[in-house]
Amino acid sequence: MPKEDKTDLLQGTLDMLILKALQLEPMHGFGISVRIRQMSDEVLQVEQGSLYPALYRLEEQGWIKAEWGVSDNNRKAKYYALTAAGRRQLEAETVNWEKLTAAINLVLRTV
Repeated sequence: MPKEDKTDLLQGTLDMLILKALQLEPMHGFGISVRIRQMSDEVLQVEQGSLYPALYRLEEQGWIKAEWGVSDNNRKAKYYALTAAGRRQLEAETVNWEKLTAAINLVLRTV
């Protein structure tokens, strides 16, 4: 039986991915995990045990806000939305990520 390919996230990247997932519209937790999986071409899968602590942490930071609503299947769900501070944080983290990945790529290409 083939081993399932699972990609682990670097420390801190989950927060950035959640902020990016919420950039267009508010979503509930399951929707956020689906969006991240879709945006990564099915490579990244965020488990609930990682997602919800990250959502609480982002809410405490003031980067997202949460309110209760009703999901598509008519169930009560907590919806998360990006705040203005969260948009600024996403922009800053994106710039830092691009610098980091460029530097790592330089190292990998060095003979």
